[in-house]
Amino acid sequence: MRLFDAAQIDAALSFPALIDTLAEAFRSDGVMPPRNHYTVERPTEKGVLLVMPAWSAPNAEKGYIGTKVVSVFFENGKRNLPGVMGAYLLMDGDTGQPLAVFDGNRLTVWRTAAASALASRAMSNEHASHMLMVGAGALAPFLIKAHRSVRPLTDIAIWARRPEAAIELAEKLTAEGIPVRATTDLEGEARTADIISCATNATEPLIHGHWLKRTAHLDLIGAFTMQMREVDADALHRARVVVDSAKAIEEGGDVAVAIKEGSYSADQVAGTLTDLCRGTIAGPAEDGGITLFKSVGVSIEDLAAATAVWENSQTG
Repeated sequence: MRLFDAAQIDAALSFPALIDTLAEAFRSDGVMPPRNHYTVERPTEKGVLLVMPAWSAPNAEKGYIGTKVVSVFFENGKRNLPGVMGAYLLMDGDTGQPLAVFDGNRLTVWRTAAASALASRAMSNEHASHMLMVGAGALAPFLIKAHRSVRPLTDIAIWARRPEAAIELAEKLTAEGIPVRATTDLEGEARTADIISCATNATEPLIHGHWLKRTAHLDLIGAFTMQMREVDADALHRARVVVDSAKAIEEGGDVAVAIKEGSYSADQVAGTLTDLCRGTIAGPAEDGGITLFKSVGVSIEDLAAATAVWENSQTG
């Protein structure tokens, strides 16, 4: 059984190849059982254990089984550790033989960014040139690279609660050959951005619907609990909303929160990423307008990314 660390995952994956792989996965009949949440009692805090299984469609030529196990300990920041950590186990779908274990955090940032760009490819303005990245955490550089692989972005700005974090990431990406600038003007950038990608831990809306221009596309990733929110209900009402799965209507921030408080209805959601990939719904509305993608993460994305790493390593 092989072990894939972050560097090996980076070497095996690329955008937009992973985006295409995810599109195929969402078109398939892959199986995604409900993820299980467990509360882990500790002397001074409570942790959460998430188990996310998935396996290939019954008619797949080559089958795989995968399970991601994720721990969430919010007090880890005091220990200089990530709050979310995990690992991914990939198994042969025909025999159940374990094949590999992957760095779960690295696999997650790749597949999350690819899913956002997949939605953007179908929903955002094809001539989008100005992107605003809200948040400067681990996901931010992957989101920028993924969106940049599907749209002709020439002006990319990063905003973060800590301006120094935005500056540091902008300098890092610019050194890699991706011109990026830091900004402290969140509203000003949001009013002119073609794509706004949010990956934060915000508990109150950062982006307001009345800021958005008519051709804007919102990409929401960060709010993953019912206590978190990155946009207000006005943004939802002004937009054509697509979610990665029905789970985004039931849990996580933004859409689910607005539904619970009664300021938005589940009936207003246009559909899921599966619907989008299968062509059963269109990306933008017929008359154009703001589009919005809400991601909470689904296990078929992890399986697709792990399979891509595994198969690329076998042929590399």
